[in-house]
Amino acid sequence: MPQPRRVVPERVKVFLPGAPPRRRSVKVATDPASEYDGDVLPDLSGPALPAAVLVRGVASTMQRCLREGPHEALPIDVDRARDQHAGYVRAVRSLGIEVHELPADDACPDCCFIEDTAVVLGKAAVITRPGAASRRPEVVPVARVLERWCEIHRMQEPATLDGGDVLCAGRTLFVGISARTNSQGAEFLARIAEMEGTQTVTIPVEGALHLKSLCTLAGPRLLLHTRVLDPAPFLARGLGCRIVPDPQGANVLTLGQTVLVSASHPATSDMISRGLGLGTLAVDVSEFHKADGALTCLSIRIPAAGCWCA
Repeated sequence: MPQPRRVVPERVKVFLPGAPPRRRSVKVATDPASEYDGDVLPDLSGPALPAAVLVRGVASTMQRCLREGPHEALPIDVDRARDQHAGYVRAVRSLGIEVHELPADDACPDCCFIEDTAVVLGKAAVITRPGAASRRPEVVPVARVLERWCEIHRMQEPATLDGGDVLCAGRTLFVGISARTNSQGAEFLARIAEMEGTQTVTIPVEGALHLKSLCTLAGPRLLLHTRVLDPAPFLARGLGCRIVPDPQGANVLTLGQTVLVSASHPATSDMISRGLGLGTLAVDVSEFHKADGALTCLSIRIPAAGCWCA
């Protein structure tokens, strides 16, 4: 089978606000065994503190959120979830980051998982078309807020993509093809990413809701992942990979020099702080775990000019 063509970063094209990108075929790299050629990750100086972070409140209807497997029957304490959400916001603000909070919408039980609604790439923001139809109304207020910072590109049918399937590592986006994100969604994102000088690599997701259920960055060149994930595509592109001791502990949120870790996964926190020498901050998000959520799901990170965020 012929090797898929790499998406090579080109000069940034400028579009007027609201104008769709020129449609053309952009192939994404899919071969896990392809060799790291030195131009895939040209800028990994480290994820910076975001210029701003967007969060969204917890709906009173959160008990009706979408979830699967062993979590499906667990009762969610909405008041406790709101307290934990407030603690998450305090943790982010304690790092000197500006936080903007959108109000909850009780018609959207999953609305607190705001990451799935948009992907911010430099001056561009892709407003996603979430894989679950019930979540698609969530994108409207998010797009209105992101217009303050970004040029908006709205994903259209038949493309679907959840932000939880997108992992940024410098000038490379790893995009999970999952039950929520299809190849058309990855293709749309690749076109916008190319405009920002960023390559897209697709990763098949099995045994999890999203790619970032299985792996996240704990540093510019360090991927934490579960045993379920095949690290070959990441190793091939210059990332170091470490298996987390907690099966559900691979979702961490790196903000500058600090790694937010779920308080439910102390072994992972210990590995990061003692074993890797990184600063950690434990945040209780146990009610969100019951909803198949985790740390990255609860925010959209907006990078400062010339920087990138995990």
